[in-house]
Amino acid sequence: MIVRVVKMVFRPECVTDFTALFEERKALIRNFEGCRHLQLWRQEGTQNVFFTYSHWDSESALDHYRFSAFFKDTWGKTKALFLEKAEAWSVIQEHILD
Repeated sequence: MIVRVVKMVFRPECVTDFTALFEERKALIRNFEGCRHLQLWRQEGTQNVFFTYSHWDSESALDHYRFSAFFKDTWGKTKALFLEKAEAWSVIQEHILD
């Protein structure tokens, strides 16, 4: 399993458009083959900095999603709202903390 974290900074006037788009599509993302978990986080003290946090079965499952027509449409609409270029990380859990 991998974890994908994507940081997105939106133009302040576009935050409502982004959150509406996320609400509209979150169930479809969560039900995409290989996706096990999806959350939307907002940076404390800001209104326009968001992170998606998702779990995927594998890098290939994430790539299958990233190269899908659904993702391309969703990302195109999301990207149009950015103030800054998005940053993304794929990580794996190295140690389990007790």
